[in-house]
Amino acid sequence: MCNIIEQYVNTLYKPREAMDYFPRLVEKEIARSLQTKPVTVITGSRHSGKSMLAKQLLSKIRGRETLYLNLEHPSDLQKLDDPDWFFEAQIDKLICIDGIHHVPELFSVLKRTVDEKKRPGMYLLLGGASKELLGQDTQALYGYINYIHLPPLLYMEVNDKTSLETYLTRGGYFPSLMAESDEKSMEWRLEFINSFLQRDLPQFAGITHRTMRRLLPMLANNNGQTVNYSKIGTSLEVSHNTIRNYIDVLSKMFMVTQLNAWHGKSNKRLVRSPKIYISDPGITCALLQLQNFDAAYGHPIWASLWESVVLKHLQTHFPTLSLYFYRSSYGNEVDIIIESGSMVVAIECRSSMKPELSSANRNALKDIQADLTFIAAPVKESYPISDGVVVTPLNELSTQISDFLGHG
Repeated sequence: MCNIIEQYVNTLYKPREAMDYFPRLVEKEIARSLQTKPVTVITGSRHSGKSMLAKQLLSKIRGRETLYLNLEHPSDLQKLDDPDWFFEAQIDKLICIDGIHHVPELFSVLKRTVDEKKRPGMYLLLGGASKELLGQDTQALYGYINYIHLPPLLYMEVNDKTSLETYLTRGGYFPSLMAESDEKSMEWRLEFINSFLQRDLPQFAGITHRTMRRLLPMLANNNGQTVNYSKIGTSLEVSHNTIRNYIDVLSKMFMVTQLNAWHGKSNKRLVRSPKIYISDPGITCALLQLQNFDAAYGHPIWASLWESVVLKHLQTHFPTLSLYFYRSSYGNEVDIIIESGSMVVAIECRSSMKPELSSANRNALKDIQADLTFIAAPVKESYPISDGVVVTPLNELSTQISDFLGHG
């Protein structure tokens, strides 16, 4: 029954649009990994586009045979009844295994063939959770394996196909973003949440959905805020350690994003709890029953939707850099801090066409001694507003940060 419902929900967007492919920012990173590592793992939530991206990459391979296996298909799963024999027979091919999380014990089998050949680009694996949840068997491939995260579609990957207002309310999951109407988009997202709670959570973490079903809307209502484990635990009648563990699981399954506090050079008393975001703005809106732009724009979480979009954009552009937020006990704060060596870049997110810094922001910038500050806003072009402070649109933000840090 679950598969029938999922098939129905996946018909809620236009068939022609379902055939479209949006180039992904991580494509070059994956291609480089296939050229240098025997095993490349693409991780991401269900419907983030892992399968479509993998098939697109395989179609571009020249001079070498490829093989695609989907472990959700019984016929493909049956081929691995004797995995040692199967992989030995296919040793010269680039093998893509979709749904490696269904059979995590395969990692130890892959290790044996990797030890024998030690050739780049032997396996491309697709997994629905972080490496921590894929199991201990992944450690057998230490040194031979590279993990690359694929989020749902970023706004800059689809900004020529949709408006920012639509993206902020529908999010980056293709079936939701390209649905025929707001109603069908919401219907898809609600079914996605149900599937996550009833199917994915028990599979990966062995957690029942009852408490999680209450926890997720609470996190959505406090999107982009520091988490108070004890307060949430009291509301849900569980311990603060249970809430901490649940949020860690949600993070490892890409449903939420945790942004840690920065302590750096400041000698101020600082907030130390992480900020928590629902990873996709459309899922945030669905959890709060905000069906369209009109409903979401007047809601207290509106600014945090833009903030989460900017954060995911930066995390994808700079996967090796450390990102933080800053907040002192006096209320001085900066939304995002990027630290690279001795350099500190501050990013304040403003969902306004005429953005300004508050006095709390300016005090925070003095605290952290930022080398350069950007105000990420939905504007058309960059412009300075004071010494060392630049307002910039999202499509220029990563380039300007790269140029400043020398990561170009």
